[in-house]
Amino acid sequence: MPRLRTDRLLLREWRESDLVPWAALNADPEVRRYLPGMPTRAQCDAAVARFQADLEQRGWGFWAVEVRGTGEFIGFTGLDPVEEGQPFTGVEAGWRLARAAWGHGYATEAARAALEFGFAELGLPEILAVTATGNDRSRAVMRRLGMTYDPADDFDDPALPEGSPLRPSVLYRLPKALWVLEPGQVAGVREGHATDVG
Repeated sequence: MPRLRTDRLLLREWRESDLVPWAALNADPEVRRYLPGMPTRAQCDAAVARFQADLEQRGWGFWAVEVRGTGEFIGFTGLDPVEEGQPFTGVEAGWRLARAAWGHGYATEAARAALEFGFAELGLPEILAVTATGNDRSRAVMRRLGMTYDPADDFDDPALPEGSPLRPSVLYRLPKALWVLEPGQVAGVREGHATDVG
């Protein structure tokens, strides 16, 4: 399965050693602030098993992210098909990092590598990103990635119950044409070969 490298990060397969820090990341109320519920350790382990299975079966999905200089696991970034039942279809980018990794530009850097893979390797015409309306931190990443927002795309997440403060959601879009024309993108490099974009 492909690994993606950036200047500072490695997007790779999941390892047994990721399970404890992944569970700790998901037990942090600040990390979960715009996500529903607090998963159990078993649910965290099951999520990793799903992520790894996707990477093995289709060659892409949510990669584990580590800092290349230290080997530290800091979270995930990647691409996933939009879940059924949403008012739109396509492939969306996602990321979730440990709070200690916030504020270093890691989410944007890792997401750029995933976007490049989606456009250059998978030939996707567009990549989406979704979050709760109030998640300003994630929305800032989406803007830094060059994604566009149209209030007409706002929606209530049907996977969440009526009245949930997380139900109002926003959708950001990035057509391939805008990515290719964006100058100065920080390219991610797939291990074993480089992809030239922009």
